[in-house]
Amino acid sequence: MITKENKDKAIALTQVSKNDVGSPQAQVSILSARIKEVTEHLKVNKHDFMARRGLIQMVGKRKRLLKYLERTDFEGYKAVVQKLGLRK
Repeated sequence: MITKENKDKAIALTQVSKNDVGSPQAQVSILSARIKEVTEHLKVNKHDFMARRGLIQMVGKRKRLLKYLERTDFEGYKAVVQKLGLRK
């Protein structure tokens, strides 16, 4: 589970404005932080299949958000991919 401090740091990375917490950029950033945490958990607990399923769902949601962002705001998409170090 992502802590409030980690979530705030993730949002601060890609905020569009000062009060932004729900834009696609912020959502992708939060999902990326959660994906990193679950990936570390799965390295230790290889047989946690429910966590693996949740990870796959989060990766799919992040992929859909990135596709939406690429379609609607290409410059914002490039900035998010650059800041988060995602492959695309």
